[in-house]
Amino acid sequence: MNVDHEIKLLVEEIRRLASKNADGITSVKFGVLFNDEKCANIFEALVGTLRAAKRKKVVMFEGELLLQGVHDNVDIILLQE
Repeated sequence: MNVDHEIKLLVEEIRRLASKNADGITSVKFGVLFNDEKCANIFEALVGTLRAAKRKKVVMFEGELLLQGVHDNVDIILLQE
């Protein structure tokens, strides 16, 4: 799979699992995304795909690297609907 295709799939999964806040911002917790069975089957390297999406300004999250457990409550914000 190429990176752009994986980012497109990531956006679809974020939309599926996320919620919108009062300002209309779509976000999902890293732990929800990481522990989702469908995401686990799609992405070999979820963290790498998230980093690529962040570099392309598709998503935003605090920090550079997200780790399971430690960063489960970090919001991943979808910048491109």
